Order: sequence, then structure tokens, then C-alpha cells
Amino acid sequence: MRASFKLDEIDCANCARELQDKLAALDGVEAASVNFITQKLTLEAADDAFDEVLERAIALIARVEPDCRVIR
Repeated sequence: MRASFKLDEIDCANCARELQDKLAALDGVEAASVNFITQKLTLEAADDAFDEVLERAIALIARVEPDCRVIR
């Protein structure tokens, strides 16, 4: 499954790249893209595990970028 989400308060392009790299390495993530300009996260994971992977991704984002939040 692939879905896109709005990111609120991602600070800079370097932060977006770091976040993208960490999300891509997260267990269960097949692909991750963070676009600083559009403030968008695109996440891809297996259909049956997507919700669990999304929750782990949201938790990771909160740790790496405390001011950033995912808008579903």
C-alpha cells in the first residue's frame, strides 16, 4: 500500500532528507519519500502491515523532528 500525508512544520531540506533516510531504514517500510517543498510524506509498505508501519513512522518522526506532525 502507498499513501501520502501532509507534514506540518518540517524545518529545512536537510531535516527532510535525514527524516527520509531514517524512515526508509525503518522495518517494514518498502519506500519513503519526504518532500520539503510540498511538505509531503509518501510511505509505502505491505498492505497487511501498513497501519503498524505508519504508527512506527509517526513515532520516529516525533523523535527526529519534535515540532513536525503527520496530518492524516
